[in-house]
Amino acid sequence: MGIFEKVHNRKNTRSVKWDMLKPVFQTDDVLPMWVADMDFQAPQAVNDALKARAEHGIYGYTIIDDDVKNAIINWVGKRHDWSIKQEWLSFSPGVVASLQIAIQAFTEPNDKVLIQTPVYTPFYSVIEKHDRNIVKNPLVQKDNYYHIDFDDFEAKLKQGVKAFILCSPHNPVGRVWTKDELEKMAELCLKHDVLILSDEIHGDLVYPGQKHIPLASISDKIAEQTVTFMSPSKTFNLAGLQASYIITPNKEKRDALNEHLGRQGHHMLNTMGNTALEAAYTKGEEWLEALRNVLKENQEYVTTMLEEKTDVLKVTRSEGTYLLWIDCSAMNMDNKALKKFMIENAKVGLNAGVDYGEEGETFMRINIACPRETLEEGVGRIIKAVNNR
Repeated sequence: MGIFEKVHNRKNTRSVKWDMLKPVFQTDDVLPMWVADMDFQAPQAVNDALKARAEHGIYGYTIIDDDVKNAIINWVGKRHDWSIKQEWLSFSPGVVASLQIAIQAFTEPNDKVLIQTPVYTPFYSVIEKHDRNIVKNPLVQKDNYYHIDFDDFEAKLKQGVKAFILCSPHNPVGRVWTKDELEKMAELCLKHDVLILSDEIHGDLVYPGQKHIPLASISDKIAEQTVTFMSPSKTFNLAGLQASYIITPNKEKRDALNEHLGRQGHHMLNTMGNTALEAAYTKGEEWLEALRNVLKENQEYVTTMLEEKTDVLKVTRSEGTYLLWIDCSAMNMDNKALKKFMIENAKVGLNAGVDYGEEGETFMRINIACPRETLEEGVGRIIKAVNNR
């Protein structure tokens, strides 16, 4: 049995995905296909490195040394054709924590921050919790695919927007932005002096044949206007180890960011996160290539089954992430009825599309990073429920 075929029992492991069903869905009787972690074990090299570190048995304060930093530099250079420098790196427990700190470092209360909706739910909270104002540039769905409305994008920037949080690749719609799209967004931000906070946590998880382009890699001028957030957590299923990094080429911005990171006490990684990051980036590439093929096969399976076996579900054309955006508008249900239907009739735990913005009211998000046996069970439940409604 292949490493991506084995079904692991994750119950009673304090798993958010599997052990929080009752609080989230008000029942334990659903198959969890929601929160963005994978039901696959991390690469064996990562597990071996963690075991070796545990056998040492001493977990004192841990430095982020040149080996760890060079592992990041080499990974970003090889996978994304972006040559970065050690001094550009800062560290935090996670991308959401980093975004919180960046909002504090670079904006003031009542400042406007732009997001492209529907979008990753924490983008809303990192803005609103710090008394900043959300400005929306809604993505446009056409022919089952999402596009950027650049006229609206610039019109919104002209309203005095101070920062733009870019989701690249985009969660939940699965877009891998093209170089032309990235350049156009960046040029407009430069024109209107808008700082770009680029969340690229899904950058490694693009389907075979697709290419993720770090926004700041396009030109030095764009790099000076951009703060980039990356992590091995989504790539290698390491989210619980809390290790992420920030790439800031502009020294003035980097100093401001580091001051706020220090103020919050975020200036190191925990021992196990540090260990896992280095092992993943130095020994995890073969595992990742196999994973990307599995995710592509899973995407094709879900799309084919839902569209051929039902007459009302359509899967948005996706180029990356392990999250699919299902258009349920033909079911003619409002968001509350749709969510209830998936829980009570289909008995699957999905993310409600409305959580990503009002544009997602007739959508559901499904996590396909699971063994085929689990995927078939979940998809089968959805199809049966839809056809029996």
